[in-house]
Amino acid sequence: MSSDAPAVFPVTYTDEEWRRRLTPEQYEVLRGHATERPGSCALNYEKRAGQFACAGCGQVLFTAGAKFESGTGWPSFNTPEEGAVATTIDRSHGMIRMEVHCSRCGGHLGHVFNDGPAPTGLRYCINGAAMDFTPA
Repeated sequence: MSSDAPAVFPVTYTDEEWRRRLTPEQYEVLRGHATERPGSCALNYEKRAGQFACAGCGQVLFTAGAKFESGTGWPSFNTPEEGAVATTIDRSHGMIRMEVHCSRCGGHLGHVFNDGPAPTGLRYCINGAAMDFTPA
């Protein structure tokens, strides 16, 4: 897990281009750092084999084998694909958390916590609106 997201991302668009490419909810989450309501995304309940990719740029972030039920209301994973995510410190809302971003476009995905299952002990708590799912 890196401590800082890169300053420049391989995939960049203007704000206007992001608004055209994304749904309003995707834009609010990926570009505006919003959080969807818990339990509101169908990807939280997705059980099929496949891949979860960034809705902003298509980079594969997680595979279904890394997904687990955390009971939080958001899709949770214990291991991202190598190099797919970066983290930054989030000091919003009076808390200190590790924010997770797509390493390719910088889109806000969610947060990572140290209360996940083995083998990593990590819980990547990811907004479903930030991802697209492709079944195997």
